[in-house]
Amino acid sequence: MQDILDIQESGGIARLTLNRPQRLNALNPALASALREYFQGLYRRHEVRVVILLGAGASFCAGLDLKEQRPGSELGTVGMMAVQQSIRDIMLAMRRCPQPIISVIQGAASGGGFALALASDIRLGTPDARMNASFIRVGLTGCDMGVSYFLPRMVGSSVAAEYLLTGRFMDAQRAYGLGLFSRVAPLDELQGEAQALAGDMLRTTPLGLRLTKEALGHSIDAASLDAVVAMEDRQQVLCTQSDDFREGMQAFLEKRPPRYSGT
Repeated sequence: MQDILDIQESGGIARLTLNRPQRLNALNPALASALREYFQGLYRRHEVRVVILLGAGASFCAGLDLKEQRPGSELGTVGMMAVQQSIRDIMLAMRRCPQPIISVIQGAASGGGFALALASDIRLGTPDARMNASFIRVGLTGCDMGVSYFLPRMVGSSVAAEYLLTGRFMDAQRAYGLGLFSRVAPLDELQGEAQALAGDMLRTTPLGLRLTKEALGHSIDAASLDAVVAMEDRQQVLCTQSDDFREGMQAFLEKRPPRYSGT
């Protein structure tokens, strides 16, 4: 039996592939648990520096697998809250882990798949990629799993309302025009681009990369420019105390690639 989450780690890069192609990689309890546990486990794994998130087959992730979800009326309020938290914790872990996450999105990214895409740091999409907040089309609200947090901050309140209030699909060209996708291209090209982006990230210092993701996340909610600049000041001073900073400066002066040690 194939792993429902295929994990390949090599050279500082983790490639995670949602591996339920026969169900369009819909999130059943087992896949949700595997994703949550993996991302939560990354918090202190310094050997993994970048994550590439992919979906096997025709689609990235079609959302929650409704065929394996018991009706809420059977579970009750307490039971459904546990289910809700078990899935939303994936997105919280993705934002809290210090490793940048690059998602390659083809086909459908609906509901929970949309949330996975938005919780990533960089999104690359194929021309057939389609994303939507499908929750509102099955008797729920359009706000779930962090989508109503991420989307307005990324595209503005009017565009976010357009998609969250209707459940309409956003195609790849609209996503690219709104800045949600960094690039639109065939799948094989995007997989190469994801690897190239990860390679560029690996050429930074481990500390600098982690702190940059942290600062980008906190800056979204910062109360003022002064608060952001104060955080940046402290991060930069912290980096200057590392051996890697001294190596980076020396390599720049000597016009050679730096050899970072992670210290």
